[in-house]
Amino acid sequence: MNLKLVRTPGIFLVGFMGSGKSTVGKLLADGLGWSFVDLDADIEAEQKMPIAAIFDQYGEEHFRKLETEAIRKRTRMVRRGQPQVVALGGGAFTRPENLELLDGHGVTVWLDCPLEMARRRVLAEGADRPLARDPRRFGELYEARRPGYARADYRVDAASDDPRPVVEAICALPIFR
Repeated sequence: MNLKLVRTPGIFLVGFMGSGKSTVGKLLADGLGWSFVDLDADIEAEQKMPIAAIFDQYGEEHFRKLETEAIRKRTRMVRRGQPQVVALGGGAFTRPENLELLDGHGVTVWLDCPLEMARRRVLAEGADRPLARDPRRFGELYEARRPGYARADYRVDAASDDPRPVVEAICALPIFR
């Protein structure tokens, strides 16, 4: 395993909503014997309310501040040597303050999923995602975020509905050699 991961055992999955970060993350963590964390679930537990309610009551900027604090807590744990696979929210990796927190605290992997697949998955899960309510805005947001995701340490094609090939592609990355 790469020395960087030995020192800071964190794998942070980035990508658009519906790209499979949570599904892939759980399988990857199980395979590695690491803990899995869904950052949105962390925030919901801490705030005792769903993400949609946080957006509706306090706005996106307030949510983004909560997200940054949740990333700060997780990177501290990784620094202490607690191995984790963390699924970040779709917008987390596009914020400079979050990139700064993640830099040097593990490895970032972009799960690159086609727009229509992401749209289909989000609709199928039936969750109330505030930024997915408007189909036109959903597509615009997808395109706007791609350059941010491209700053990840690695990119993995996530165009399969079967998460196992995506996990295998992550495990084949140079970080595990």
